[in-house]
Order: sequence, then structure tokens, then C-alpha cells
Amino acid sequence: MIKLIEKGIYALIETKGQTKILTLDGNRTFAWVSLAEIGEILVASHKSHKVDYMLATGRYRTYEVKDEPKLTDLVHLELLVGDGIWQGYLLPTGLPTEEKKRNRIIPTNETITRSTH
Repeated sequence: MIKLIEKGIYALIETKGQTKILTLDGNRTFAWVSLAEIGEILVASHKSHKVDYMLATGRYRTYEVKDEPKLTDLVHLELLVGDGIWQGYLLPTGLPTEEKKRNRIIPTNETITRSTH
């Protein structure tokens, strides 16, 4: 089963302090941080961030996946990175929320959305 949870527009920026910031639909913001012992995590953020560099912008989709061959049973985040190509990420505990402010994000070659190339 593949269930579309949400879709919309994302922006990925980098601040002067070299922190990546992911914004979904202009109203949910996450710091994208790499921790040596854990890997990459998303941290819920409520403050405004000054854009030093725009890294990417485009469409995103999140899916819930269960019992699908060749796909991991987790929440998947996909970002359109350009020229019809989607980058997939696994979110073992979903996107950060008010209750759980930090969640892992794991890059993957698994994609649900078909690339045009």
C-alpha cells in the first residue's frame, strides 16, 4: 500500500552559518542538521532564517508505505530536484512535530514518484 500523505512546494536554503533549512509550503520549517553519531536529522524550527544561499526549490511529496515490494515500510519524503528527477528520503518517525521536534532523515535511492528521465 502506498498512500499519499501530502504534497506541496518546498524550499531548501543555507544560512550564513551553513545550516540547511527546509521549508514546506512556506509555513513549516526544519533545520537539516548532520550529527556524527546519528546521521542527518530534521529539527522543527519556528524562527525566521535569513537566506544566504538558495539551494533548491520545487515540489515535494510524502507517502506512507506498507507491504510494497522493493520499498521500505516507512514514511517517504520526495523532493523534486530538477529536470524531472526526484530524490527520496526515509523518515523513520515522520516529519518533526510540536511533540517530537527532532526526527531522522535518511537519503535513499527508493522513489515512488516516477522521474521523467
